[in-house]
Amino acid sequence: MRVTSTDMQNNFGKYLKFAEANEEIIVTRNGKDVAKLSTFDGADESVLREEALRYEAGDDWVTYEEFLELTETSEQRFELIDGVVYNLASPSYKHQHAVQELLGTFYNWFKGKSCTPLTSPFDITLEKEKTNICVVQPDLVVICDKDQIDAKGKYKGTPELAVEVLSPSTRSKDLIRKLDLYRKCGIKEYWIVDPMKEQATIFTLIDGEIADIAYYSNTGEQFAESQLFVGLRVSMQDLFA
Repeated sequence: MRVTSTDMQNNFGKYLKFAEANEEIIVTRNGKDVAKLSTFDGADESVLREEALRYEAGDDWVTYEEFLELTETSEQRFELIDGVVYNLASPSYKHQHAVQELLGTFYNWFKGKSCTPLTSPFDITLEKEKTNICVVQPDLVVICDKDQIDAKGKYKGTPELAVEVLSPSTRSKDLIRKLDLYRKCGIKEYWIVDPMKEQATIFTLIDGEIADIAYYSNTGEQFAESQLFVGLRVSMQDLFA
């Protein structure tokens, strides 16, 4: 991201937030690059990605408008959850294999139906509260309210189902923060797939509460099955092959 020296002086706190989210800030003067604001080299990058910014009352909260400014001027991928910006690292082979197997099964099952499965990168904008707009990129979502996609192809609605495939750097975010977000925003089913442990957990969410939890492993169960879409199931053996 490139900003003028005047803009940097007037909005240093905002750009410091962006730098903490692992975005490199280049400062320009008279059209020339003169300085760089970036994260401290000695920082643990894996921690920085996972805990980019913690919410505290005051200026640490990143607004939805600030997030849009960041993403519109950056080639990196970010999520915004409860005022915290997360930098999305490149996934591993196991992660992508699981996503590919899920998409193949979901695509075939939903083909010809009114709902559509989509994979990341695709922004899902959720209004947790009127003053708390979050933007996430689940590994896979099922969208039935296609009327919530605007003319620019942006989606601001509530998916019926969301799937997150765990990575070491996103584990706590997916298990805690996203479960809370999806529960409060009205998503009806949340799948958490763990390639390292070869397990899948499916949460049934009703009226903002966890109504049921189903656990599946690759040591006995043959399929992980949706409670929301009866008949939709994924082979555990293929998922973790």
